[in-house]
Amino acid sequence: MTTIRREVLTLPAAPLGPDNPLPPLRPLDEAHRIDARDRAALPREMARQVGYAPLRSLLPAPVRDGYGRVREPREFDALVLENDRLRATVLPALGGRVTSLFHKPTDRELLYVNPVLQPANFALNGAWFSGGIEWNIGATGHTTLSCSPVHAARVPAPDGGEMLRLWEWERLRDLPFQVDLWLPEGSDFLRVGVRIRNPHERPVPTYWWSNIAVPEDRRVLAPADEAWLFGYERRLRRVPVPSYDGADRTYPRNSAYAADWFYEVPDGRRRWIAALDADGHGLVQTSTDVLRGRKLFVWGTGPGGRRWQEWLTEPGTGGYCEIQAGLARTQLEHVKLEAESEVSWLEAYGPLDADPEGEWHGVLRGAEDRLEAALPRAEVDAAYGEWLRHADAEPGERLAAGSGWGALEVVRTGWKLPGTPFDEATLGDEQRPWLHLLHAGSLPEPDHHAPPGGTLVARPWRDMLETAAATPAAEYHLGVAQWHEGDRAQAVRSWERGLDRATARWPLLRCLAVADREDGHDERAADRYAEAFDDLCARARGGADGSSGTAGAPGTGEAGDLPEAAAVADGATWTAATAALGGEAIGALLAVGRTADARSVWERLPPAVRARGRFRLAEAALLAAEGRRERARAVFDEGFEVADLREGDEVIGRLWAALGDEPLPARYDFRMRPGGD
Repeated sequence: MTTIRREVLTLPAAPLGPDNPLPPLRPLDEAHRIDARDRAALPREMARQVGYAPLRSLLPAPVRDGYGRVREPREFDALVLENDRLRATVLPALGGRVTSLFHKPTDRELLYVNPVLQPANFALNGAWFSGGIEWNIGATGHTTLSCSPVHAARVPAPDGGEMLRLWEWERLRDLPFQVDLWLPEGSDFLRVGVRIRNPHERPVPTYWWSNIAVPEDRRVLAPADEAWLFGYERRLRRVPVPSYDGADRTYPRNSAYAADWFYEVPDGRRRWIAALDADGHGLVQTSTDVLRGRKLFVWGTGPGGRRWQEWLTEPGTGGYCEIQAGLARTQLEHVKLEAESEVSWLEAYGPLDADPEGEWHGVLRGAEDRLEAALPRAEVDAAYGEWLRHADAEPGERLAAGSGWGALEVVRTGWKLPGTPFDEATLGDEQRPWLHLLHAGSLPEPDHHAPPGGTLVARPWRDMLETAAATPAAEYHLGVAQWHEGDRAQAVRSWERGLDRATARWPLLRCLAVADREDGHDERAADRYAEAFDDLCARARGGADGSSGTAGAPGTGEAGDLPEAAAVADGATWTAATAALGGEAIGALLAVGRTADARSVWERLPPAVRARGRFRLAEAALLAAEGRRERARAVFDEGFEVADLREGDEVIGRLWAALGDEPLPARYDFRMRPGGD
C-alpha cells in the first residue's frame, strides 16, 4: 500500500537569512514582458491575457535577499510518498517542492536533483533554488512561496489509500490553493490534483505553471509543430518545431542563449511533455486539458548560461533544463478566475520509454502510443473526476505548518474553505498587529522601536487603516497600501503626516525618498535617503554617532533588556534594515554625484555587510565615481560574489565595461541574451 512518512534530508545549504524589512515600493523588475511590436501579431485570446492585470508590485510579499553563498550541512524535514513502484520526496518548508521522483523497478531518478540548496534571485521576490518539481502560482515568474513553508497533512486518497495535501494562501492575488499528491498501488505515475479558489466577490487574475527540472542531455518532446519563442531580449515570436534557425531546438544543448519555448499544442490534442535521454528513457508529464500550456526552458551553451548553471549548484554537476505545464499558452499571460469560482485539474508524472530519434511526427506518434499504453488519457480524466470527490475532504494528521496569512483572511471574512482549513492556531507574530487592527480598530506601534513589519495592501485592510487612529505606524502602513493601489499623492500625504509625530523617522523618510525618485526628484530623494540613514544609525546601538538606541546594533544582536532569543532576532532584523537602506541610499546618492555622502553611508555599514558581494560591487561603483578606477578594478581582481544578482541583471558587466576594454572575466559573466552588456 501507499505510505507517507517523515524523513530528514541533509543538504549543503546556504541559510535564507532574514527578509528585507523595507516594503518593495519600486515597480516590479519583471523579465517576462514583451516588446510592444510583437503584440499585434498575437492570437486574440493570448493578446487579451498578456494585457490582463500584469503584476505591478510585489506587495504585500517581502523581498527575500538575506541569503549568502556559504553552504553548510543543514537538515530539512521531508515527506516521502511511496508505493511499490515510485518514491516521491517533498519539502514542505520550501514551497512543497518535489525534490526527487525515483522509479524503483528501473533504479532511475526521473528528475534533476540538485545536490545543494543554493538560494538565488529568480523568484518574484528573490530567493529561489533549482531542481525538482515546483508549483508556481501568483504571477509571471517563480512563485514568492519558493522558499516558504506550506501546510501539509494526510488526506484520504481516491483509491482508499493516503494522499498528501499541500495548501497555502497566495498573497499576491489573495487566493487559496491546494496540491494533492498520491500514488495508487501498483502505479508508475504520481497523481497530482491542483485547485485554485477565488472566494472574492470579484474576478481575480490567476496563474499557474508546474515547473519540472530534468537533466539537459535529453530530447524534449511535446505534441506541437510550432512554439512561441521568448528570450531575454523580450521578443516573442512564433517559430517552427523542432528545427529553427538551422538547429533542432528540442535538444537543449543546441541553443546558445537562455530562452523559453512555449509549445502551441493544438486544441483536442492530449496535453503532455517528455524529456528522454539517448537511450529513450526519461520522464513524461501529462494532464487534463485545463492545464493547456507546455514549455521548454533552456539555459543555453553560452558563457552566461553555463555560469548560471554553476551558480545554482556546485562544480561538476550536470546541467539541467526545465519542462513545464501551465494554465495559458505562455507565462506572459494571466487567466481570469471569476468571482466565487475555482479552477482545478489533474497532472501525472512518471517514466516513459520511447525512441527519441528520428522524424519529428514519427517520434511524437511513438511516444504518444507508449504513453497511452502506460497511462491512457481516459484514465487520467477518470482519475480527475474521482479526485474531485475528495478535494473537500478534511485533512487528518497535520504534517507541516505554513503561514498564518490564510487564517487571518478567514478570521476577517468568515470564509468556509472545505479541505483547506486555515486554523487560528497558525496565526503568529506577523499577523498579530493586523488582528489588533481588525478587532480593536488600531494598529500598535512596533515593539522596542523595531523596524515596521510587513504591510497588508488589499482594499479591506486599506479601508480599516483609513479609519484607524492616525498614529505614525498607521500612517506608514496606510501610505504603503495607497501607493500599491496607485494613489501616490495620498500615499505621500500619509507618510508626511506620520513623519510629523514619528520618533523613528527613517521608515517614513525612506518611503518618501522612493516616491521622490519615482517622480524624478533625485536631489530631494538623495537628501531624504541620507537623513533616513542617519536616523536609522541613531536608532541602533553602536551607530556611527555612538548614541544609545533602543534596539540592537546592526550585526551585534545586542538589544538592551530583550530576552536572548528576541535579541538575536532583533539584531538580525536591524542588520537587514541597515543593509537594505544603506544600499538604496548609496545608489541614490551616487545617482546625483554626491560621492562624499555615499562614502559616509558606506563607512557606517557594519563590516560584515560591507564584505557581502552586493556591497563589494557597490564599493567598486563608489570608487569609480570617485575617480579611483584602478582601485575599483582591484575590487574585481580580489573577487566577489553577488549572492542576490537578479536573473537577467547586467549591472556587473556594465560597471566592468566602464573600467576598461578587457573582456568580462568568466566568473562575472551572467549575460543571458545576445549582445548583453
